[in-house]
Amino acid sequence: MQAPAPDPDPPLLIREGLGLLEFPRLLLRLPELSRLPRGSGQPVMVLPGFATGDSSTFVLQTFLRLLGYQVRGWRMGLNTGRVGVLLPRVVKRVARTAELAGEPVRLVGWSLGGLLAREAARERPDSVKRVVTLGSPLALRRREARDPAREAAPIRVPVTAIWSRADAIVPWQASVDLDSPGVENVEVGATHLGLGFSADVYRVIAERLALP
Repeated sequence: MQAPAPDPDPPLLIREGLGLLEFPRLLLRLPELSRLPRGSGQPVMVLPGFATGDSSTFVLQTFLRLLGYQVRGWRMGLNTGRVGVLLPRVVKRVARTAELAGEPVRLVGWSLGGLLAREAARERPDSVKRVVTLGSPLALRRREARDPAREAAPIRVPVTAIWSRADAIVPWQASVDLDSPGVENVEVGATHLGLGFSADVYRVIAERLALP
């Protein structure tokens, strides 16, 4: 078992605010990003982090729409962090979206939204094609209150866990999953707040969503 991750120090917390600079960098790299692999109408659902809603993922959703995906937010208001309450609703929405689309959904989850995406995939692998998490507290989930029976069931869809050593909200050690088979861990340089606007993150997402 991994040792508890240290609390982020003040310089890292200050640096988190600079993560918003990822947005102008993103705009500068739009010509490059426009050449990334494209979708052809496949369904994608984007799940927001704790205490945020669909507005926080508006830029990411817009980017994925420009790539040709049929993108949906989670449409559940703010992420309250109550996983036990939210997860059944997420699972239901994912299953319904897959049913309407006639194919499994690709899930992209930022922070706690990534945890919900993974657990939805664990419960309904028939409705999920692939999961991409951004700075999600995966290891924290294992250390805190858990459901061993649930975790005994493997996640049967590909998962890409994007993480950063510059993350001062979720310690990077918690965002890396070395225990689950089929999980790819990808390091980027963005802060936690910058993950949702980082051109490097968008490149990884686009490349993974396009995989067969």
